[in-house]
Amino acid sequence: MKPSICIVLVLTLFFNCKDSEKMNVTEEKSSESSQLFYNGDIITMASDQEEYVEAIVEENGKIVFVGSQKDAESKYGYANKIDLNGKTLLPGFIDPHSHFGMVSNTMGQVDLNPKPVGTVVNIDDILKKLEAFKEERNIPDDEWIFGWGYNDGQLAEKCHPTKRDIDKVLPNNPVYLQHTSGHMGVANSLALEKLNVNAESKSPEGGNIERFPNSKEPTGLVQETAMYPFVGNMLEILAKDQATYFGTTQEYYASNGITTAQDGMTDRNTIRFFQSQADAEKLNIDLVSLAGYAELDSNVQDSSLHFKKYKNGFKVQGTKIVADGSPQGKTAYFTKPYLTEVPGCQDDCRGLPSLSQETINALFLTAYENENQLFIHCNGDATVDMIVEAHEHACKQLGQALDKDRRTIIIHAQFARPDQLEIFVKYKMEPSFFTNHAFFWGDVHVENLGKERADFLSPMVSAKKLGLKPTNHSDATVTPIDPIFTIWSAVNRVSRSGTIIGEGERTTPYLAIQAITSNAAYELFEENLKGSLSEGKLADFVILDKNPLKEEPMDIKNIQILETIKEGKTVFKKKLDIASK
Repeated sequence: MKPSICIVLVLTLFFNCKDSEKMNVTEEKSSESSQLFYNGDIITMASDQEEYVEAIVEENGKIVFVGSQKDAESKYGYANKIDLNGKTLLPGFIDPHSHFGMVSNTMGQVDLNPKPVGTVVNIDDILKKLEAFKEERNIPDDEWIFGWGYNDGQLAEKCHPTKRDIDKVLPNNPVYLQHTSGHMGVANSLALEKLNVNAESKSPEGGNIERFPNSKEPTGLVQETAMYPFVGNMLEILAKDQATYFGTTQEYYASNGITTAQDGMTDRNTIRFFQSQADAEKLNIDLVSLAGYAELDSNVQDSSLHFKKYKNGFKVQGTKIVADGSPQGKTAYFTKPYLTEVPGCQDDCRGLPSLSQETINALFLTAYENENQLFIHCNGDATVDMIVEAHEHACKQLGQALDKDRRTIIIHAQFARPDQLEIFVKYKMEPSFFTNHAFFWGDVHVENLGKERADFLSPMVSAKKLGLKPTNHSDATVTPIDPIFTIWSAVNRVSRSGTIIGEGERTTPYLAIQAITSNAAYELFEENLKGSLSEGKLADFVILDKNPLKEEPMDIKNIQILETIKEGKTVFKKKLDIASK
């Protein structure tokens, strides 16, 4: 062989080896940042029809392939292969509405929830828990004590505790107990004194200070706007522990399959706190905040506040308005009266709006003029009428189209009428329903509102038939963060007593999942980023032990979250006991 040929062969072999080494290095690096999931029920949620694929590949936090296992392995053979072993993979759950900050704050309060969430049965149980809390935490006299989650409808006495009850065990501490609805609470004598509520105090507009019979003396129950000073005081006091509980709260959301959480009404100080945590890289999931309506004017003028834009996993999406109260607390505003006695009301008791029509009109005008997305807490149908009027007024004043794509969100929309759902379609509003109510308060709604109104609560099926994209939420802390239970409640609509609340509004499991994935992404203008398993979207996944589409409807609530993955990284993984391995 000629020397020149030998040299060429040696050089060729040398460079081929070098290329091979480069390829191996590339594959090794890629496998560290790439994952190929296969051998399970992978449901894309990319359309209104069920669609399964054999494999999905994520790379550097994004989905790069959705399709057959053969094609996936051909194109991404270097990826780390994740065998699902028959488990179910879905897009990560998106929280359409809860209160991240309030969930965090409960960790410093007394849990007063009834079964199945807690253990409280009667008022005596509440008092024992308050006493134990003070003793266990060695809380000195004159320091505030807070409790959350009590439900008068589930107490044996079927009534709210009073200041006199609480005074029996904690006369030397100011105490405020938040009702499970989040729309009222009970303060003891010292708490009332500290916030200057007495016999001479007048109930504020949109609120009520309840009195003892034939007396002006407050019972301690403060409803709607009357509770605002107590809640504001509570949040201010508990703010010092925000950083302590922030990580634990995130873990709680992630353990429930949630990759995007929401704080449903956030003041400016808390917005700054959330952003500081995000900037310190302490966010493992995305957090979306809704700013409070009281600060709307200053917020839209603040050039440092960029709505709808993530920064390190946190963003302020829009503004939250509270327009009425709670149906179980009989403060939601209806066109027809409640059928049972309403505290503080003697005649034509239809609840009450939290804000006047003029105030709501002004808020809509400011928000629409500044392209600020609105989220309105709205339970009763009379309040929905007020919201529609405010929408029409703002559009007329600004010369804007009624059907502009603003995605104004009606939070809860619990008792929206059929004609109001049609208006939502016409004006491109979207409802975020709350089917957990069917279980927790369905029986109460039948009693307070009658079967016809109760059966149409959170009408997801009717909304879907009209072409709306309804979402469905927990409103935590009102009900627990548990998307699997939310799916179950939408599919079954079974009350505590086992009664079906609205047979015709029982959804398919698929629609129930859409409400916390693709539809939830749409609610936040994130349909091109999240909510379905499509190439180019974030690799936000949740892995379940069973497929909700294949389980018996009543068994759906037993499905377990095995793993939650945010942009390709595991943020929660269930620890299996030895017996389950």
